[in-house]
Amino acid sequence: MRVKPRRIYESVLERVFLLSALVSIASVILMTLFIFQRGFPLFAEVSPLTFLFSPDWNPTRSGSPSYGILAFIAGAFFVTLLSLGMAVPVGIATGIYLAEMATRRTGRFLRSAVELLAGIPSVIYGLFGIAVIVPFIRTVFGGNGYSVLSASIILAVMTLPTIINMTEVSLRSVPHDLREGSWSLGATQWQTIVGVLFPAARSGIITGVVLGMGRALGETMAVLLVAGNAPVMPDGPLSMVRTLTMNIITDMSYAEGTHLTALFATAIVLFVFILVLNLCIQLLLKSAVKEESR
Repeated sequence: MRVKPRRIYESVLERVFLLSALVSIASVILMTLFIFQRGFPLFAEVSPLTFLFSPDWNPTRSGSPSYGILAFIAGAFFVTLLSLGMAVPVGIATGIYLAEMATRRTGRFLRSAVELLAGIPSVIYGLFGIAVIVPFIRTVFGGNGYSVLSASIILAVMTLPTIINMTEVSLRSVPHDLREGSWSLGATQWQTIVGVLFPAARSGIITGVVLGMGRALGETMAVLLVAGNAPVMPDGPLSMVRTLTMNIITDMSYAEGTHLTALFATAIVLFVFILVLNLCIQLLLKSAVKEESR
């Protein structure tokens, strides 16, 4: 009599979990179909090569509007790569310190700070950038302060929690036997970290970096407030810039017709970039599993 209610309970839970998984999958499929259905008709009017490789974006020009997003693609990758160049060394170093060197009290304090950093809304980062980062860039490097560099600094701070957490978790998941084996051979703590732990946790750390790249690539509000939002090809760190997400949110309020379709096509490009990043993560995880099985 006791076994039967338990089986019913487990069966109900199994179906609830399955339904939740199906809802998640259906949501992704529906969003994908919606974006492609609204954006793909653009290529009946504009060549895909022109759309992707032309830097001329002027959809409101009378007579001959232009729909080229190369400047936005370049701006998005310029800002993302520069922010990763700042965030990756700091994030990996902090993750190593938390996993291998920090005392219990210090580690608890730093983890709380990292969690708080991850929970701050992006608009707060943007306001901080306007109040602090932009004036600093303007004073030290010149220009108006709204630039690729300002956006990259803000994004670097925003991506730090992801990189730090993934690095710490990956290092802590390395079997303790590897540490003891390295120490027994006379290696120092730093030699053990660099020569043993870091290679063993490589896939997890790279996954954290790729996830941080996806966060930076898809960020909108904070970048919108500090990057200048100029639809021009960036020519340096002090140049104003507009990214793919900034272009969508800037023009969506008044776009119509082909202009609106072009914004959905921009969303398709961004979706493909994020999809490629996720596939890279999956490949990294699979390669890591194969190496461990050997």
